[in-house]
Amino acid sequence: MGSTPQPRRGNTRQRIQDVALELFAEQGYEKTSLREISERLDVTKAALYYHFKTKEDILVSIFDDLNRPIEELIAWGREQPRTLETKQELLHRYSEALTATAPLFRFMQENQATVRDLSIGSTIKDRLLALIDLIKEPEAPLTDQVRCVTALFTMHAGMFALKDLEGDPEDKRKAVLEVACELVTRAHSPGSGE
Repeated sequence: MGSTPQPRRGNTRQRIQDVALELFAEQGYEKTSLREISERLDVTKAALYYHFKTKEDILVSIFDDLNRPIEELIAWGREQPRTLETKQELLHRYSEALTATAPLFRFMQENQATVRDLSIGSTIKDRLLALIDLIKEPEAPLTDQVRCVTALFTMHAGMFALKDLEGDPEDKRKAVLEVACELVTRAHSPGSGE
């Protein structure tokens, strides 16, 4: 008796997330309705409600799924010695995590006001502050603290600013990572805070 494999429940959830993120990016979070999401998916609103009750539920679930590696990275970083090698490894791992979450970060960039008003806004800020704390030394000269903060913002900006430049996306990611590592290395070197 041959049976066709049944789609896992998680597949529908993932499809809802993907389509919702597409629509949020295309027309904005505020202008996207649950009805439009269900129509694009070709499912009933009831089927959509089975998985998510609101647009915010969908967005929070996307955020939680895509940002789990960043939470794990922060936990890992807190257990490591505060060496230059650890900080560089944090940047390498963060670069990979950002690449994996590129669609979500694009959405957040284009919908900053909305994100700020939603529950994920404070979580994003908390995670960024935790990463900054892991790569900068509180007693370092101010210029070195700025270098460390700038390293993270360089990685974020690189995702958006470089997407329209010619070239291989992986080459661009590596170039951004190299600049971020140079900033942290300079901040970590004794006597660099002039």
